[in-house]
Amino acid sequence: MTKQTFLKGAAILIVAGLITRILGFINKIVVARIMGAEGVGLYMMAVPTLLLVITLTQLGLPVAISKLVAEADVEGDRSRIKRILVVSITVTAVLSIIFTASMILFAPIIASTLLTDARAFYPIIAISPIVPIVALSSVIRGYFQGLQNMKPTAYSQVIEQVVRISFVAALTTMFLPYGIEYAAAGAMASVVLGELASLIFMITMFKRRKTFRIRKQFFSSAKEGKDTLNDLMTIALPTTGSRLIGSLSLFFEPIVVAQSLAIAGVATVVATTQYGELAGYVIPMLLLPTFITYSLSVSLVPAISEAATVNNFQLIHHRLDQAFRFALLSGGISVVLLYVFAEPIMDLVYNAPNVASYLKIMAPFSMFLYLQGPLQATLQALNLAKSAMMNSLIGAFVKTAAIFILASRPELGIMGAALAIVIGFLLVTLLHFATLVKTISFTLHMRDFIKIITAMAISGGAGSFVWDSLAYSYPLLWQTIISILFTSIVYGILVLVMKLIHPNELRKIPIVKKWF
Repeated sequence: MTKQTFLKGAAILIVAGLITRILGFINKIVVARIMGAEGVGLYMMAVPTLLLVITLTQLGLPVAISKLVAEADVEGDRSRIKRILVVSITVTAVLSIIFTASMILFAPIIASTLLTDARAFYPIIAISPIVPIVALSSVIRGYFQGLQNMKPTAYSQVIEQVVRISFVAALTTMFLPYGIEYAAAGAMASVVLGELASLIFMITMFKRRKTFRIRKQFFSSAKEGKDTLNDLMTIALPTTGSRLIGSLSLFFEPIVVAQSLAIAGVATVVATTQYGELAGYVIPMLLLPTFITYSLSVSLVPAISEAATVNNFQLIHHRLDQAFRFALLSGGISVVLLYVFAEPIMDLVYNAPNVASYLKIMAPFSMFLYLQGPLQATLQALNLAKSAMMNSLIGAFVKTAAIFILASRPELGIMGAALAIVIGFLLVTLLHFATLVKTISFTLHMRDFIKIITAMAISGGAGSFVWDSLAYSYPLLWQTIISILFTSIVYGILVLVMKLIHPNELRKIPIVKKWF
């Protein structure tokens, strides 16, 4: 079994994440161009329901599997690893049947009553088969991640996006003549096909790499897995709580936004369009860099669990320092680009320059969002999942209340919802950090933080200068590309000059290693 170091594993996931984000971004552009803001709004209204059901089905097991498999692997206990998988597959199979059936049964009520748009019924039904597919796939991913082998996860992510993007244009175009709701359902069907292809690949990799027979004495292993189930639930239930809170928050978000905008006097179709612009255009743009922090988070759970098993607290602090620094570095350039070039980016990508105002408001605070993933992963690896859950609960409650208060004000409208979302992820990140500091006395290196802020300010100023210099000399597309490239190069040079990335860290990245 191939095992990678923390940075190498994170690098593999980052490369795969970059590819999938680019493909996913193209997918969103295609969907937006074909269906428009109203169709994207219907599509996005079904997504929170899907995430809620998947969260209930997975029951937080992927993180628990990764952590327990990492601990069992250190001890060389292969029989325990098999029990972990058998119990996890049994639990997710039962839950998949229950919640998929419930999703289909309650789809009319969710669409017409809660989402206030009966047309959302069709994308909800179209996406329902994905639940058991994602549930089984996540169990296998947790197994490989626990063994610190990130390649199967990376390959499966790319496969999923390639298959999805291969079908999305054809399906949405095919169903569009029947109505915008059918086009949204077609887009959801492409997601199901992508996940199915990913699952087939994961099963193939598992069969090739496994060191034991999973079907041999499957039911006896399940019956004998009471202690294993308890170990899994100790980690999984608080993790589920955190994700359930997040999923419930996303589930109620379009409902609260729709009701609040109705109070503010906004018509239903207009409210759906505005929510589509915020949730379908702006939020995905802010989430683009999170493939880096997600990769760091996935690698952090087994790495920190392994270090905690042998009580190596120095290594824990070292891994956290690396994760935080890379999260801040990736978030820094993202904030600069999204803030300075908000209008041309939204104009070129979505043909919606008017939405840039939302992006400029939210971008500076998104740095807190990029730190949230590594912080939560660390808390889960250190058996502090309950604390993470409470922090998420507080943040979700404050965000939902803020949406209702701010979005219902006629002078703010959908901008109030944007501000409320910012308040939510800012609060959760600060609470996570406070919990971590209290537990292991971890502190950020302020010198590095100041260096990153300096690099952001200089590169942002340079990019703005180049943008103004190129005005009226180039078409908007080339003006934007040249300005973004120049800004990124300046930022990269400053990062290297300020030694924010150490040479020994670069050598651990497979692509860069050849040049040292």
